[in-house]
Amino acid sequence: MKYLLLLYGGDLPEPQPGTPEFGQMMQDYDGFNALLERDGIDWSGEALEDAGTATSLRKRGGRVETLDGPFAETKEQLGGFYLIDVPDLDAAMRYAAEIPAARYGTVEIRPIMDTAPLLPGG
Repeated sequence: MKYLLLLYGGDLPEPQPGTPEFGQMMQDYDGFNALLERDGIDWSGEALEDAGTATSLRKRGGRVETLDGPFAETKEQLGGFYLIDVPDLDAAMRYAAEIPAARYGTVEIRPIMDTAPLLPGG
């Protein structure tokens, strides 16, 4: 089953670039990526630019509306994600607990919906 692990920062300050603590955090991310590889987990993931660089879009009444920045102001900012394919929620939680972001913010674990049964002929 696939799970999206959404990495939110904001609870505690993260180490700043150029500090030894930041270097250690980056090594910890490399270690987490190596753990996924070592365990044979199918995964992908990326860091995201700051929420201020976002563009929000919606279509209402046939009209496209865009807004610079995030749609809603929140204390926590989405900073990155991992998409992992593991047997169940327990496994997803075990891996999520190893992500460095869990030490500074929140990791939201969201199952990917199987849409095949919803499609015609599915």
